[in-house]
Amino acid sequence: MIDVCLLGTGGMMPLPYRYLTSLFLRYNGSSLMIDCGEGTQMALRKAGYSPNPIDVICFTHYHGDHISGLPGLLLSMGNADRKEKLTLIGPKGLAYVVNQLRIIAPELPFEIEYREYTENAADFEINGYLIHAFRVNHRVPCFGYTVSVKRLGLFDPEKARENGVPLKFWNRLQHGETIEEEGRTYTPELVMGPERKGLKITYATDTRPTPSITENARGSDLLILEGMYGDWDKFDRVKDHKHMMMQEAAEIAREVQPSELWFTHYSPAMVHPENYEKELKKIFPNLVIPRDGQVTELNFED
Repeated sequence: MIDVCLLGTGGMMPLPYRYLTSLFLRYNGSSLMIDCGEGTQMALRKAGYSPNPIDVICFTHYHGDHISGLPGLLLSMGNADRKEKLTLIGPKGLAYVVNQLRIIAPELPFEIEYREYTENAADFEINGYLIHAFRVNHRVPCFGYTVSVKRLGLFDPEKARENGVPLKFWNRLQHGETIEEEGRTYTPELVMGPERKGLKITYATDTRPTPSITENARGSDLLILEGMYGDWDKFDRVKDHKHMMMQEAAEIAREVQPSELWFTHYSPAMVHPENYEKELKKIFPNLVIPRDGQVTELNFED
């Protein structure tokens, strides 16, 4: 099970009724965030979460509305006497940008681990999260993310017997342990059936429609895409600044067929994104026009 909260849905600047876009996930006791613009800490508190248990923060790019809330968040973690390491993931320049922001948060009681990538795609595995970064099409280097959780197959006692696995190891192997005894190595694959369907979330904002989104979004239980405007008279502006219309996001969803589509990164000028719901559902019916704090719970199939 993954708990999902879209903390904020705004782009460019925080508003009294809309925080900047940021995604918050919880799985198996570990919390992960994507982007941290100004006001994210307030959005986190309003949604009922504490910043202290966050283990991983991923950044799509380094425009202010996606990272400027980080120093305050780090200070709050430090003031809570956090000791656990915090992992930051982002494209080239991550350590430099964060260290510049940390001029106002120079001393922290916990370690920050930087995981930068320089290619057009990168993969990380942390606390059960499989994180895949992929390049999108913005005015600066910008990346979308898929966050997946695997689900092991069912224990297969017949397979264990066929592979000569001693009964005393069955339970430990079911829980992912690898065991060596008398020159033989026993792995979980020797006792487990085929891997079952896991869970997958895809998040992409500040981008034009691009094949990398389509390729990576297939099989998503939840797809979250930028929908900066809903009025087609804003299309030239959206295209010039390399953003995405709500209708374009819905077209992507129609092609890749996620279980559900959410929008984010609304323009400050788009006060009522819900006004476009009827039109958008003609393109892709299973969508939500989220507000700040939109939550859902993704569960494994039975």
